[in-house]
Amino acid sequence: MADTVLVTGGAGFVGSHLVDALLERGDCVRVLDNLLPQAHPTGKARFLSPEAELVVGDLRDPDTVARCLDGIDVVFHQGGIVGNGQSMYDIRNYADANVVGTATLIQAMLARRDQFKRLVTASSMVVYGDGAYVCPEHGRVAAVSRPESRLRQRQWEPVCRTCNAEVAATATDEDHALAPTSTYGISKRDQEELTLVLGKAHGLPAIALRYLNVYGSRQALSNPYTGVAAIMSARLLNGKPPTIFEDGEQRRDLTHVSDIVRANLAAAAAPESACFVPYNVGTGRSVSVKEIARALARALGVEIEPDITSEYREGDIRHCYADVTRAREGLGWSARVTFADGVGELARWAAGEAPEDRTEAANDELRTLNLIH
Repeated sequence: MADTVLVTGGAGFVGSHLVDALLERGDCVRVLDNLLPQAHPTGKARFLSPEAELVVGDLRDPDTVARCLDGIDVVFHQGGIVGNGQSMYDIRNYADANVVGTATLIQAMLARRDQFKRLVTASSMVVYGDGAYVCPEHGRVAAVSRPESRLRQRQWEPVCRTCNAEVAATATDEDHALAPTSTYGISKRDQEELTLVLGKAHGLPAIALRYLNVYGSRQALSNPYTGVAAIMSARLLNGKPPTIFEDGEQRRDLTHVSDIVRANLAAAAAPESACFVPYNVGTGRSVSVKEIARALARALGVEIEPDITSEYREGDIRHCYADVTRAREGLGWSARVTFADGVGELARWAAGEAPEDRTEAANDELRTLNLIH
């Protein structure tokens, strides 16, 4: 049976792909999006299907949110501002858009609680801060340190807080301590906790999905604060080397947008026993940032080596990749797209784009604010 669905942020990268999947299965879809210029430089919902109803408005406005919830069965909450670097100085804006926007949405839903079958909220790996590590002496450790003194000496690997030995990255599960290192990470943690705590308290079936590093077609290539693959693609398409901080050996879990969409659909369909907990949505495999840059260059057919600066940026982490056991067992979901196939899909789409490269200006701004060293 078809649902009537609201997708907040539905004109954006993940949201527009999710809207397509919902329409394809026969759902009636409404989208609430403020068409933020940083993500939508033309001021238009370029990738949104005309079959979806678009409401241009702000999640923080209670009247707009209340109107958008009329007749809705399921809510996919994708709305918000992304980006670690920018969040370190645009503090109030990130907290307001992400936290107040989520609070406004949930309060409006609870005012008519019985109307809704499910709330699925997009969270992120950034809630963890650094991922999980193993110490040679103390085993798996809940928290690690990257002291300023080591970073100044260009010693990038974290150390055990107990014995000061370097630690090795391991898969991060959902019980890992949350220690976000940026305003963006703090706001995503608050988004997911508002979803899960209030959902459980009021009997509103809710799930939070902790996306790992999402990539694929429709990313905002001209946004210098979006995902790593998009920023690198914009540089390469402009004939410039991708800028990489530290030594390029930091590792990430790149997850294709089509797998993110499948996880959202699985979360909406999961039994209520699966609710009120977060789920990692990743591949469970890691790739170095240096490897990402070189793979994108090959896929785009350019011979440009990345610029590894040996600088470090406040709010960055060293390694994080997902333990995906809970999603497999609780949602019946696992990633399908390989890194090679996903990079090829992104490159084929990006090759037809003409993004403006704003990376250098953004990094200069962070340097001026003493957020890059």
